[in-house]
Amino acid sequence: MSAKIEKILLQMQESSHNLRFGDLCKVCDHYFGEARQSGSSHRIYKTPWPGDPRVNIQNDKGKAKSYQVKQVLLAIEKLKGTKI
Repeated sequence: MSAKIEKILLQMQESSHNLRFGDLCKVCDHYFGEARQSGSSHRIYKTPWPGDPRVNIQNDKGKAKSYQVKQVLLAIEKLKGTKI
């Protein structure tokens, strides 16, 4: 994992508020691959587990929505099988 991704993850863990949407996209791209939808304000990422196998993030005037940052952190934990 690159130092940039680690730095963004730390920022996400410290506060889910005021995170740039572009930074959240970088983290999602790193963990989940390229978004399957990315032309609108939403980006949808496929995850490898059954049930609800997607992560959906939304651009809110250049910022990431706080609840979606938390959802991404939970999805990364699930993907890794450990708490980050």
